[in-house]
Amino acid sequence: MAADSVNPFNLSDSEDEAEQRAEDGVDAERSLSDGAPGLPSNNPFSPQADAEPPALLLSSTRTSPSVEGISVAAAAMPSGLAETRVSVDVIAAQLIRDQYILTALEFHTELLESGRELPRLRDYFSNPGNFERQSGTPPACKDQGLGPGGPLNRAGSISTLDSLDFARYSDDGNRESDERVAVLEFELRKAKETIQALRANLTQAAESDTRERNKNYKSNPEIQEPIRPLEKRALNFLVNEYLLKNEYKLSAITFSDENDDQDFELWDDVGLNIPKPPDLLQIYRNCGSALPSPRDTVDVSVGVEAGELTGNYIVQKPDLLQQEFEYQISLLNEEKQSLADQIKKLQSDRFLTCQLGDSIYVTCRWSQWPLINTHSISLDWNELDCRSLSSFRLVFIDRELSPAFQQALLSFCKMSADSRLGEEVSRMADNEESVMLMLGRCLPHIVPNVLLAKREELIPLILCTACLHPKPKERDQLLHILFNLIKRPDDEQRRMILTGCVAFARHVGPTRVEAELLPQCWEQINHKYSERRLLVAEACGALASYLPKEIRSSLVLSMLQQMLAEDKADMVREAVVKSLAIIMGYIDDPDKYSQGFELMLLSLGDPSERVVSAIHQVFIPAFAAWTTELGILQTTLIPSLLARIEKLLKQGEHGLDEHKLHMFLSALQSLIPPLFSVVLQNAPFTHRLTLQGDIPPIEVTRFPRPASPLQDVATVVGSREMLSGLLILYDYQLEHEGTTGWDSLLWVVNQLLPQLIEIVGGITVTSTTCVHEFSRFFWRLCRTFGKIFTNTKVKPQFQEILRLSEENVDALTGNAILTKATVPVYATGVLTCYNQDEDRKLLVGFLEDVMTTLSLSHAPLDSLKASFIELGANPVYHELLLTVLWYGVVHTSALVRCTAACMFELLVKGVNETLVAQRVVPALITLSSDPEMSVRISTIPAFGTIMEMVTHKELLERVKMQLASFLEDPQYQDQHSLHMEIIRTFGRVGPNTEPRFRDEFVLPHLHKLALDNNAQTTERKRIDIATQLFEAYSALSCCFISEEVMVNHFLPGLRCLRADMEQLSPEHEVILSSMIKEGETKVENRGIGQAEGSVSIAASLVGEDAKTKFLSKMGQLTTSGAMLANVFQRKK
Repeated sequence: MAADSVNPFNLSDSEDEAEQRAEDGVDAERSLSDGAPGLPSNNPFSPQADAEPPALLLSSTRTSPSVEGISVAAAAMPSGLAETRVSVDVIAAQLIRDQYILTALEFHTELLESGRELPRLRDYFSNPGNFERQSGTPPACKDQGLGPGGPLNRAGSISTLDSLDFARYSDDGNRESDERVAVLEFELRKAKETIQALRANLTQAAESDTRERNKNYKSNPEIQEPIRPLEKRALNFLVNEYLLKNEYKLSAITFSDENDDQDFELWDDVGLNIPKPPDLLQIYRNCGSALPSPRDTVDVSVGVEAGELTGNYIVQKPDLLQQEFEYQISLLNEEKQSLADQIKKLQSDRFLTCQLGDSIYVTCRWSQWPLINTHSISLDWNELDCRSLSSFRLVFIDRELSPAFQQALLSFCKMSADSRLGEEVSRMADNEESVMLMLGRCLPHIVPNVLLAKREELIPLILCTACLHPKPKERDQLLHILFNLIKRPDDEQRRMILTGCVAFARHVGPTRVEAELLPQCWEQINHKYSERRLLVAEACGALASYLPKEIRSSLVLSMLQQMLAEDKADMVREAVVKSLAIIMGYIDDPDKYSQGFELMLLSLGDPSERVVSAIHQVFIPAFAAWTTELGILQTTLIPSLLARIEKLLKQGEHGLDEHKLHMFLSALQSLIPPLFSVVLQNAPFTHRLTLQGDIPPIEVTRFPRPASPLQDVATVVGSREMLSGLLILYDYQLEHEGTTGWDSLLWVVNQLLPQLIEIVGGITVTSTTCVHEFSRFFWRLCRTFGKIFTNTKVKPQFQEILRLSEENVDALTGNAILTKATVPVYATGVLTCYNQDEDRKLLVGFLEDVMTTLSLSHAPLDSLKASFIELGANPVYHELLLTVLWYGVVHTSALVRCTAACMFELLVKGVNETLVAQRVVPALITLSSDPEMSVRISTIPAFGTIMEMVTHKELLERVKMQLASFLEDPQYQDQHSLHMEIIRTFGRVGPNTEPRFRDEFVLPHLHKLALDNNAQTTERKRIDIATQLFEAYSALSCCFISEEVMVNHFLPGLRCLRADMEQLSPEHEVILSSMIKEGETKVENRGIGQAEGSVSIAASLVGEDAKTKFLSKMGQLTTSGAMLANVFQRKK
């Protein structure tokens, strides 16, 4: 026991000593009134004794003073003090001293409700040590008769109705289990006492350090020693308490996260056997006065002095406090000597049994312990610290047994310490480090024996051990186990592993992530299972923010680049692209821009749609955000893509690579939202943005639907409220203030748009894919930048180029702008952005002007056809296109009417049958009776397309009648062009039309036309008709033709055509002869097949009849088996 330790109750052990204390208190008061040094015992600021472990307190020779002692003390006081009113603190002290704990608790509760908290009661009930039940009273205490003022004696197990074990008290109860419970209860009490003793020693050591540093501070106040761990934990607790009381919740949360090794809800977690000190505010207010010593209270109870019952508190000066401290020290020294004498007596009377972890028992007297430590069991007592306490127990015995006999006796216990598992079981861990070491040794043996479906349950254990294990080699082995835990982890298992890796990285920091986690990823980069490679790809992205920036932009980037180029699994490359996007979100090395650009192009050219979708949804937005920070989005990234498109168009004059064009244009399209965000954030009105008041919401149709949240302009800008405010200022600026000084928008207007329009003018209009891609790009560009921008900046530039007049069309060279892709791109990409009445009127007028201009100029209609094909794909524009065509139907020029008739052929393919019946067929019938024969002939392809696409019978009959009039009306007998168009149309639609229409109408009329062509006298016309008939018959020969039609129309028509080809084109005659022979063979085979079919049908009928007879015969049999043979006998 320390030299400065005394009983914390500070009460005398006998009535004589109590009387002596009372007299000392009276003398001290008398000396104080006379000016002599001294301190009365009832001074609340007097320092009390140091805390002692409960086990040592039980051996004290002091007892609590009796009531008589208190009376004597009170009687010895001056009468003025005795007659004063007793304070609540004195009452509380009396209740605690007499162990009226429940009464004191109720008193404390009533004081709290009235707002008068008493520090004495608060400290007592907030200290759990006051309620720890102690072991039985030692002999010393029994001899001295420890009074009620001592600590709570340990009671037996208190049985309540809920906890009562009736089997324990039954006649047939298991006596052995009761004894085992008693042993366990005893061991639990001993463990608690050991913990209390260790805490007391820790408190004593902390106080000794404090006193030493106080002396050093007085001698050298300019030197400040570093903070000790216990001091840090105590101050942390007080600071956290202050933050919570004063509503600094966020600061408290942050402070708690930064000190995650401490429990701020429990003062005992600090590790000292002292009550919670006052809060920081109280300490600050008392910083100039004498504060209570840290030895005021101890962990077992709250003590009172007899003189405190008067309730008079007298403030003393520091010199008086020093005298009182010296007096207390002398008392502590006396008690120390008394306890030392008792310890010597115990050593001479008791035996010590030490049970070690290897099951060796050594019995010796206490005085012989050092000799046995060094010789008998080769164990140094100084080496036994807290970590080895679990390997032995101290047991007091009264038997005279030799160590050899005890060891031989205990050898009959069945214990196994020879195996690895037995060694682990016998070596119990009692602190964090030893637990981690044990887990590191056991987990490699546990994992292989766990079911594959349940191995993810081991992930927290593996990660925690790998995080806290002290040995790098063991940590590496555990992380290797983690990445190889599951052979082919599914999505949920990969998410669990990644979550654990992120938690590990957050805890250990960038250095260990680089040294421990990244090597595991590198080992799995070429694993044979794609799920493992997928885990690596996802891990690189998840760990990106926890890696050093140098490693992130070098090693990790190279790993992902290698996987993107070499991995064959689509899902792995998709994950690689997403992880690369995350890397682009953290990278800060401008030199890596070119590498990122190449990665973007490589991913865009990937054959997998999943990878291309990921590049547009994740990578390009992240890459664009980085280039925006670098300030090179408008100066480098977009111009680089435009330059590649121009180069591609120049190289593709003889064959355009449409896939690459789509790749570059789709990348440009994904860059539109970041470009618009740059325009908004660099606008001259940004300083006027305020988010106060009611901000109108953004219309749902204001922007095109983003492919991912990263392509949402609101996400790029910051929030929808901020975007709404910026859009209001943006529209006002464009409409009223112009673009002066708005460099980012002027770049779009003066550089981007003219370059794009020039590129569009160089595209071949017959490339439907290119037209579609550029139309989509301009549509998204105009919708993103808004209607005002489209009307004032985009449309004027197109209209300046598309001057609609005959002079602008050069039909000879074919290089006019109206014959290029500019027309369909402007019509479908710009004029369709908004669907209001004025926008639709503008589109109708533009298409009418283009149709008129091209028709009157005899220019190719490819640009107009491309516009109709692109617009016809959307049913919204069917009515609009029919309006345009009706304008052509009633136009005064036959050229325009012919163009309108040709356009109907394109429109019929996408229009529903109702519109065809109500709008298309009446217009075509009107044109079929046009005065101009060319107009009538122009309607034939449209009629043929209707026969191919429509299934309505009445509609088909009307078209059939119109085509029959063209073939049978005498006025068309000599119309060579009409016959050519009909044959061409039959050859195109014949294979796809209804079989009945083909057999009853198409083939008979082709036979008639071939027969008439034999009598044609004009050789040119005969050759033209024969050539068209050859194409038509070649297409129809692949169709199924009935035998009747084959014999009556198809083969005769071929023979007529062969007669023409013998004279006009011998090479075609050979092919026709082959076709005729093949047709005749089909007819012959079909006849043979029908004959064979009839024979087989007859045979089957005969077989069925025989089967029926056989079964009926079998059914007539009786149970006798002898009659079965008669069934198969031939009738005689």
